[in-house]
Amino acid sequence: MNKLVCAVFALFFATTATVHAQPQPARIADQDISDAYIYLLGRLLVTRQQQIDFQEGFKWNELLHRKPGAVDWPNPNLDVAYSEAWVAVDESSCTIVSVPKVEGRYYTVHFLNGWGETIANINERLFPKRPFGEFAMCLRGANVAIPVGATRIDLPVKYSRVLARVELGSDPDAAIALQHQFKFGATGTPKLPDIPKTPLFELEALPGVEAFEAADIALDSEPDLSVGLEALGQKARAIAKGVKDAAERVRVDQVIRTRAFADLGKAAVIIGHGTVQNGWARPGVVGEYGLDYLARTLVNNGGIWAIKPEVLYYRGGLDQAGAEISGDNVYTLTFPKDGLPAQYATFFWSVIAVDGHRFRVLPNSINRFLINNQSKLQYGADGSLTLYFADQKPADAPDGNWLPTPKGQKYRLTFRFYRPTEGVANGTYYPPPLIKR
Repeated sequence: MNKLVCAVFALFFATTATVHAQPQPARIADQDISDAYIYLLGRLLVTRQQQIDFQEGFKWNELLHRKPGAVDWPNPNLDVAYSEAWVAVDESSCTIVSVPKVEGRYYTVHFLNGWGETIANINERLFPKRPFGEFAMCLRGANVAIPVGATRIDLPVKYSRVLARVELGSDPDAAIALQHQFKFGATGTPKLPDIPKTPLFELEALPGVEAFEAADIALDSEPDLSVGLEALGQKARAIAKGVKDAAERVRVDQVIRTRAFADLGKAAVIIGHGTVQNGWARPGVVGEYGLDYLARTLVNNGGIWAIKPEVLYYRGGLDQAGAEISGDNVYTLTFPKDGLPAQYATFFWSVIAVDGHRFRVLPNSINRFLINNQSKLQYGADGSLTLYFADQKPADAPDGNWLPTPKGQKYRLTFRFYRPTEGVANGTYYPPPLIKR
C-alpha cells in the first residue's frame, strides 16, 4: 500500500510539474494593443453608423432621398443633395441603379465597403460614353442575367454603403428633382446579413476594451480588402481572446485609454501620414487607403464616407501663429487674385466649420453653415477674395464672405475642392493661413 501511495503522489507531482512547465501565452505589448485598436476602430466606426442607419429606418437595397443638409454624420457636404442606401448582392442577384441624365452639374453614385473605402463610382467621368441609364451592381464572378442595355459593374464585396450626390448649385430645386430620379431595382433576391452588433458610442467617447470584445463580430462580417494588414486583424483577435481574463481586460482597457488614445491624438494633427502647411492639414490618402489604416480610421472618425477620386479635403484648426482657432476670435482668410479657390476645383469648392469632437456643423442664428462658389461673394479691388470667420459679422466684411462661428468653443474648418486640379490634385497647394485679428 505504501508503495502504491508513493507511486500515486509521484505521478501527481510529475503531472503538476509538467503543467507548470507548459509555456504561457506571450504578453501582448502595449504598442501592439494600440496598433490593433486603431486598426479595429476603423471598422467599428462603420458598423456604428450602420446600426444607427437601420435604427433610423434604412432597408436593404432601398434608396433614401435626404433633404439637403438633413444628414447626421461627421463633416457632411452641404453643397449636395444626398441619397443613401445599404446594398446587398450575392451570387444570384444584382442591384440595378437607374441614373438620370444630368447636365451642367456635379453628380456621382458612390459605393463604399464596410471599412469606408471607395469600391465604385458612377458618373460621366468614369463612364463618358454612357453616363446615365441602368447600371447593374453585381458581386464579382456572379452569373446573373441583367437587363438588356445595362452597364455591369462588379463589386468586390457582398455588402456596401451607397451615397448618391447631386450638386445643389444655383438651382437647388432642380437638383432635388434630379435627386429623386435616381432609383434602385433588383435582379434576383439576395440573402440579407445580420447587422453586426458592435459597440454604439459617441464620437467624443470612443470605446475601450469593449472594442476588442466585438473584434470577431466586426472582422467576420466584412473582409478587409487591404492586402498587408492581415497581421493586425489576427492581433485584434488574439487580444479579444486575452481579455476574457479579468486582469488582462483591465490592462488592455488602460492601454487603450493611455497609449492608443494618445497615438490617435498625435496622428490626428496630420491626419495619419498627411502633411500640414499654413495651419491646414492635408491627408496623404483619402477614400482608398492601402496600408494606411491609421488615416482610414481618422477619416472614418472625422468625416466618414470620404470619396475618391472626386474630392480633396483640407482641415484647418490653427491660425497663423499656430494657436487653435476659436469662436471667441475673428479670423480672415485671403486668397490672392492668382490663387482663388475656384482655380483649383473643376466643379466647386466650399468651406464649413465643425465642432472639434462630433464634427458637426456649428449652429448659428442665421443658419448659415458654409461659404462656397454660390455664395454672394465680393472681391477686393485687386481681385483678391477674403473670407471672414467670426461670431458677429465684422464691419468691413461683405455679408456673403462671412461664416458665423459662435463664441465659446474651438472648432475646425473643412475646405473641399470637388474634382481638384493643379496644386490641389498633386499635393503642392495649401490654402493661405488664417489670420487672427
